Amino acid sequence: MTADALVTKESPASVAETVARLATLIAERGITLFGVIDHSGEAHAVGLDLRDTKVVIFGNPKAGTPVMQATPLAALDLPLKVLVWDDGGQTKLTYTAPAALASRYGIPDDLLPALAGIDALTDAVLPTTSS
Repeated sequence: MTADALVTKESPASVAETVARLATLIAERGITLFGVIDHSGEAHAVGLDLRDTKVVIFGNPKAGTPVMQATPLAALDLPLKVLVWDDGGQTKLTYTAPAALASRYGIPDDLLPALAGIDALTDAVLPTTSS
């Protein structure tokens, strides 16, 4: 996967705080939170060290189902996922760019809004700064 296929944003909050904020926004927007995979927690449980690393899995069946009806293989990347991870003390959110998903699976243009919501959702996780 090329670097332009991924979107990475920086959060000033901790991984835990960023995941909590993302989960709250998902609920507020009526999106289904399918789960949070705590990769680092599972690694620590078996005595291995891994930087704070969590994957938030979410989606909206009303938006995702038409995508999978048109392009069944898109189910490999749906529901949508955001990796929230610690990169040397900086919390980052990383996900596959909607355009990359559309290109990978040949998703029709009229269904792109179903994927593009991830950009606004992850922007909303980040605190706004006032001038």
